[in-house]
Amino acid sequence: MFDTLDAALTDCRDRLIRAPRERKSPLHTPVIVTADVDARVMVLRAFDASAWRLRLHTDTRAPKAAAIAADPRIAVLFYDKGAKIQIRARGTGAILRTGPEVDAAWNASTNFARRCYLGDGPGAGSDAPTSGLPPEFEGVEPDDAQLIPARENFALLRITLTALDWLYLTHTGHVRAQFNRAGAGEDAAEWEGRWVSP
Repeated sequence: MFDTLDAALTDCRDRLIRAPRERKSPLHTPVIVTADVDARVMVLRAFDASAWRLRLHTDTRAPKAAAIAADPRIAVLFYDKGAKIQIRARGTGAILRTGPEVDAAWNASTNFARRCYLGDGPGAGSDAPTSGLPPEFEGVEPDDAQLIPARENFALLRITLTALDWLYLTHTGHVRAQFNRAGAGEDAAEWEGRWVSP
C-alpha cells in the first residue's frame, strides 16, 4: 500500500487537499503549535497543494498573532484515527491582515461567523463565563453595517510547510517517512524524503 516515498508524500498531499473541504475529516481541525510552545485546535480553511500552504482564520488580537510575529516557526499535528495516519508538519507562519486573499476570506464568511471578531479579544479577562461577544449579538446575526468594526480584527494565518513526518500505524509493523524541503512558495525545493524507524 505505502511502499514508496512518493506514495507516502502523495498521501499527505491528498489528505490535506480534502481536509478543508470535508468538515467531518479528522484533518479538518489540526493542532497548531506556535514557537512559544502553546497549542490550540484550529479549523483548516484551505490548502494550496502547489505551495504546500495551509490557511486558517484568526483574530489579530490573539496571543498567537504576537507569538508568530516574534518567531514564525510553527508545528501542525494531524491525526486520522480511522486511517491510522498521523502527519506532523513544521513550517513558517505569517499573519496576514490585509490584501486580496484576506478580503476574499472575509467576504466568503457568513455574518454569523464574522461576529466572532466583534467582541473582546481572545484571552480578555471576565468576571463570569463569557463568549466575549457584545450582549446584543449573543445568538444574533449582525448585519453588514454592524460588522464594519469586526473586519480590523480578522486575519489569516498562513503556514508554509517545510517538513513532514508521516506515520502509518498498522498491526503488521508501523511505517514512517520524513520529508524536508528548503525555501518557500515558488522558490521551494522539491521534497526530499527518507524512511525512518517508527
